[in-house]
Amino acid sequence: MAHSVVLWEAGCHGGGELFYCMIAANRNNTDAMSDNTSAERPRKKKKRRSGAFQRAVLRGLGVVLPLLLTIVIFIWMWNTVKQFVLRPAEIGVREVLCWTLADVYDEMPSDARPAERDVDEPGSVVMVTPNDTYYMQVASGQWIPEHVYRHVLKDPGPEMPKTPKAFYRRYITTRYLPPSFVIPVFLCVLILILYLLGKFMAARMGRMIWQSVDLSIQSVPFIRTVYGSVKQVTDFVFTEQQELEFTRVVAVEYPRKGIWSLGFVTGQSMIDLRTVADEDVISVLMPTSPMPATGFTITVRKSETVNLNLTLEEAFQFIVSCGVVVPADQLQPNLTDTENRRLAADRTGSRRMGQA
Repeated sequence: MAHSVVLWEAGCHGGGELFYCMIAANRNNTDAMSDNTSAERPRKKKKRRSGAFQRAVLRGLGVVLPLLLTIVIFIWMWNTVKQFVLRPAEIGVREVLCWTLADVYDEMPSDARPAERDVDEPGSVVMVTPNDTYYMQVASGQWIPEHVYRHVLKDPGPEMPKTPKAFYRRYITTRYLPPSFVIPVFLCVLILILYLLGKFMAARMGRMIWQSVDLSIQSVPFIRTVYGSVKQVTDFVFTEQQELEFTRVVAVEYPRKGIWSLGFVTGQSMIDLRTVADEDVISVLMPTSPMPATGFTITVRKSETVNLNLTLEEAFQFIVSCGVVVPADQLQPNLTDTENRRLAADRTGSRRMGQA
């Protein structure tokens, strides 16, 4: 711009030179604008590249995150079962076996004699009883069978046991209760117990007993708050759909006209409400997103509901995903601008006809 002003002042004195001076000034302005534009282009390219990179990362996260969360949830469930169920059961079985198999002498019998063979461990003494059972002395001064001592010596664990009880615990853990044996047996026993418990609960006597236990738990002041909430979630997740008595999925204009909400029909409502409405009414459970285990029950006219071609599983997925997951047969087609204008014109014409 400064160069164009100098040209204007220095050379634009004659009338014939006025046009050329204006062209020179405009050319300089154009060059300056092109320089600014060329400086801005790399920034836009950088922004576009960063936006594409961010979208790609988010897409990858959307693909990987559901699988990772599923794995994390199952690992958490297994660790919880292992810590609070498997571990106590393993400790109980081990203590019973320790009590059953323990063969410990505080002092060897007077008729015991030293074994007439070499001992691998320096300072160790092997005694043999009249019935040809070999014993070795541990750090506490007591005596345990030689085969138990030598078995533990091969795999003593973090530190060498010092008492007979610690020797037997390690012996039973490594010989009778290895993880490769305990985990499959535990899972089989757990499934069998759950199966028998479920069959027992299906019987009338089992339901009566469980109802009395359930009422007793819910009568405790502080426990019933946590227990009731957890029970609602577990009942919703693990109870069969037939027992929930959801007959079908419907759409209801709720909480006002023009807003559609999904609900589950649970049955016919009360007769007094039917008398007031002067037609059939139904009870509908309106679940909340993203946790359909909670919600509220409403009573609506049957004529004001729309039956949806959805299974209960598809409806749950729609609610949990907050409307993101839509069944394939319920997806709306992507309309062109022409089709949208045509639909808008049809709606306008139908409104005018309705007003007429």
